[in-house]
Amino acid sequence: MTTTLSRRFDLIAFDWDGTLFDSTQLIVRCIQEAVRDVGGAVPSPEAAAWVIGMALPQALARAAPDVPPSHYPELANRYRVHYVQHQDDLSLFDGVLPMLEHLKASGHLLAVATGKSRRGLDQALASAQLKGVFDASRTADETAGKPDPLMLQELMAEFDLPPERVLMVGDTTHDLEMARNAACASVGVAYGAHDSEGFAALSPLFVAPTVARLDAWLAEHA
Repeated sequence: MTTTLSRRFDLIAFDWDGTLFDSTQLIVRCIQEAVRDVGGAVPSPEAAAWVIGMALPQALARAAPDVPPSHYPELANRYRVHYVQHQDDLSLFDGVLPMLEHLKASGHLLAVATGKSRRGLDQALASAQLKGVFDASRTADETAGKPDPLMLQELMAEFDLPPERVLMVGDTTHDLEMARNAACASVGVAYGAHDSEGFAALSPLFVAPTVARLDAWLAEHA
């Protein structure tokens, strides 16, 4: 791909849950309910939120260390049951759609790099009426889960871009660590699943307290 030197980045990859989609609290509750259903020790809200962004099997195993591996399929199924019951109640964070429109208008390529499954992401994109907005996407069930850099490496290969032309935006340390592992820059958002105090060690270019501040920073610096 031919880069545009007036832009610092050609591709901006966004995490989904907790970054674009206001789903953190629902995911926390669904993890807790799923663990309760299989008889495990219910994780605290903080412990459940910490695993958001990881691939579902790894996330549930980390959130429920006392649940034996033989119960993992049931645990994952119970999570999906609880999530599907309420997924239509979710929406984009206020300001996300205009922000994406601004970035498209400025010529940026947009991607999603998420711990969701392909089926889950496709359903979420449809419910948010964002089909066709993103130029590419990667999900944890079709490539390596975060913080492995493979998602970003595949996106860079798809668009023939070097790491310095790619920016990752996410709400967890898993997102920022993935970016660092891929030698890409990152921006954190402080309104999602992880306490932003943990972001500093991963050297994001900026930590946005709101979508509006994220939009403004991207307009000026991306």
